[in-house]
Amino acid sequence: MNEHFSPFSKEELIPNPEMLEIKKQKDELFIGIPKETCLEEKRVCLTPDAIAALTIHGHRVVIESEAGKLSNFDDVAYANAGAKISYNTAEVFASNIVLKIEPPSLSEIEMMNPKSVLISALQLKTQKKEYFETLAKEKITALAFDFIKDEHDLYPIVKSLSEIAGMASVLIAAELMSNSNNGNGLILGNITGVPPSEVVILGAGTVGEFAARTALGLGASIKVFDNSLTKLRKLQHSLGQPIYTSTIQPKYIQKALMRCDVVIGAIRGKNRSPIVVTEAMVAQMKSGAIIVDVSIDRGGCFETSEITTHSKPTFLKHDIIHYCVPNIPSRYSRTATLSISNILTPYLLNIGEEGGIENAVRFDKSLQKGMYFYHGILTNKSVADWFNLPFRDINLLLF
Repeated sequence: MNEHFSPFSKEELIPNPEMLEIKKQKDELFIGIPKETCLEEKRVCLTPDAIAALTIHGHRVVIESEAGKLSNFDDVAYANAGAKISYNTAEVFASNIVLKIEPPSLSEIEMMNPKSVLISALQLKTQKKEYFETLAKEKITALAFDFIKDEHDLYPIVKSLSEIAGMASVLIAAELMSNSNNGNGLILGNITGVPPSEVVILGAGTVGEFAARTALGLGASIKVFDNSLTKLRKLQHSLGQPIYTSTIQPKYIQKALMRCDVVIGAIRGKNRSPIVVTEAMVAQMKSGAIIVDVSIDRGGCFETSEITTHSKPTFLKHDIIHYCVPNIPSRYSRTATLSISNILTPYLLNIGEEGGIENAVRFDKSLQKGMYFYHGILTNKSVADWFNLPFRDINLLLF
């Protein structure tokens, strides 16, 4: 027997080269930021610092002149950060990725190049079927702020704006209580020897929590109502001190409203905010008390609520001052812009690192949840059900 015999041929004994994964090619993003045209919208998607971070990584940004003016970011700051300042709206919308705060109008969508990417709020309850039909016609890929969900199962932009709205609701009430705003002349706080202001908060979600934190920080006495004991318990724990909490029962709410100086409405509901305060309850409140209905963007939780604007924010009914502006964070546009920009920038950098939106969405579940259109195909079941439109599962289109 031949001791050198081998069952393998000489070629088979030669080691094969190892197959290595090819590194993904980075993608140069071309981002357009148009000036917001929606009534009283003062925010912008990215700050100059965020744009500097993008341009350092080789991405191009074109921003419409004065897009950041109402958030106190001027064109010079954006230009110094590496952005191109454009005086042509169509040029901005011709970018591969368009960033907006408010959903674009139909005419703005038609300015976009086919197969480009839109990242903005969707505000599903205010949309019409034509909006989605126009996106489909232009074969747009669209992601909604409202749908982006992070690894902690939270909606980061929605939560951040809710924090601002909750804090702002108490600060707004404090302003309205002063004599200069025809209020009752009380200070929202706790002055030695003077009984503290009483604040009622309806809802123990993010808005309610930050309203409670702010009111307590000023020294007010608070009462929080919500039908979720879990939310109430979580609020007690996060505030680190015992507060008055109750489920929503008309008898207890009525009693609290008759004594309070301020009531904050922060109950959302599934499709519409439930009305938990009737007109009869409002009529029995103290003269000059303040209602801030943060839930007005979903119909409001006070029977007496009517939508107001930043330019005319209040009205008087039953001698109670009502503040019912639906877009409270826009009142604090610079803070809101900083918050949105801080959340969006890492996503944009990741899209570039992954080689484009398709790869990023394939591997980033939070972006995948935010996508509701892919190359003109509706991929969100909630939108499809709401408008009776056909949709496809995003996973079937990406993989």
